[in-house]
Amino acid sequence: MLTAAPTVDQLYQLFPHSPDRPDVQEIPASAVPPPYHQLLVHTHHMTVAVEQYYGVPVQVRVLECKRVGSEYARKILLTAHSRPVQFGLVRIDLEVCPEPVRQEILAGQIPLGRILIHHNMLRRIEPVSYLRVTLSQPMADWFGVEPGTITYGRIGVIHSGNRLAVEMLEILAPISGTCHNR
Repeated sequence: MLTAAPTVDQLYQLFPHSPDRPDVQEIPASAVPPPYHQLLVHTHHMTVAVEQYYGVPVQVRVLECKRVGSEYARKILLTAHSRPVQFGLVRIDLEVCPEPVRQEILAGQIPLGRILIHHNMLRRIEPVSYLRVTLSQPMADWFGVEPGTITYGRIGVIHSGNRLAVEMLEILAPISGTCHNR
């Protein structure tokens, strides 16, 4: 069941044996450094923010997914220029989504933000918390950096009308010139 204030623990319970789980520390929005601040501290789709930052459309790569009743969860990487720029873990209430939106989400070929925008699905994006992330070995491998490298992310929810539709964890790849180790 979706919640208006999901946590990293709750989202990772969807994939309990995930070796990629990073260490996270919740921080205030004011502690998110540039350029991560412009990419995370807003009420827009991360798909849009990442595409603007990298100057190209992003592609989605589904790493793992599962469906239980009307709830669909997936772990993904967004890629730009064929390299991962964001990790995401989302849980979606498919009952909230019109059938064409559901079909595109389940197909796993298009980033969620682009699907919702394309279908003009009424939505409100609400960041719940911001995170300082210490990358695990698998995440570091995806992003091409050393394990223990620090990056930033956020947890958020998306409402459609007055219904909660999506919970999400979004972690950015370390940005060149700003990443560092513990």
